[in-house]
Amino acid sequence: MDASLTSPVDTPEARLACLIAQSAPGEAGEAEAQLYRLLAPRVRRYGLRHLRDGHAASDLMQQVMTFTLEQLRGRKLREPERVLSFVLGTCRMTVMDQRRTQARRDELLQRHADSLVDAEAHLAPRLDHERVADCLERLSERERSVVVLSFYDEQPSDAVGAQLGLSAANVRVVRHRSIDKLRRCVHAHRGLR
Repeated sequence: MDASLTSPVDTPEARLACLIAQSAPGEAGEAEAQLYRLLAPRVRRYGLRHLRDGHAASDLMQQVMTFTLEQLRGRKLREPERVLSFVLGTCRMTVMDQRRTQARRDELLQRHADSLVDAEAHLAPRLDHERVADCLERLSERERSVVVLSFYDEQPSDAVGAQLGLSAANVRVVRHRSIDKLRRCVHAHRGLR
C-alpha cells in the first residue's frame, strides 16, 4: 500500500492521540509518553529551524507538547487523529507570537531609548563588584559559607545548617550578622572614595 494513501488515523501518532482523547484523565500515561517521544523531536527540529537557538527550541518543544497533551486530555481537540497537523500549527502560531512579542519589545525600546538613558543616569550607582568581593573575603569562613549557601545557592536555613553543622536558628543569626558586616564594610569603602 502506498504511504501517501494512508489516512491520518493509520499513523502511530493518530492512534495514540485517539487513545488519550478517549481515556479517562490519568489512565493513558503510557500513550502520552509514547506520543511525546514521537512528536517532541519534530517540534524541537521545527524550533531549531525557525528560532535558531537550542534553548528556545527546547522551550518551544515543552510548551507545544504540554499544550497538546492538555488539549487531548480535556477532549478539546476535535480531530485527535490529526494531532500532527495540530502540533505543527501550534508550533507555527507560537513562533509567530514570539516574533511579534519580540518585534513589539524592540519597537518600544527604540521609541523610548532616549528616556531610558536619562532614567538610568538618575538611578543609584551600582555596587562595585570588587568592593563586595573584598568585603566577602573579610568575613570568616563560616560567615561566608552561610551567605553563599543562603543567597547564591538559595538554600533555606535548615539545609544550610545541615551542611555546616549548625541549627537553623544559628544560621539565621550568622546570616543576619554577616549581612550587617557586609553592609558596614561596603559603606566604609564608599566613604574612602
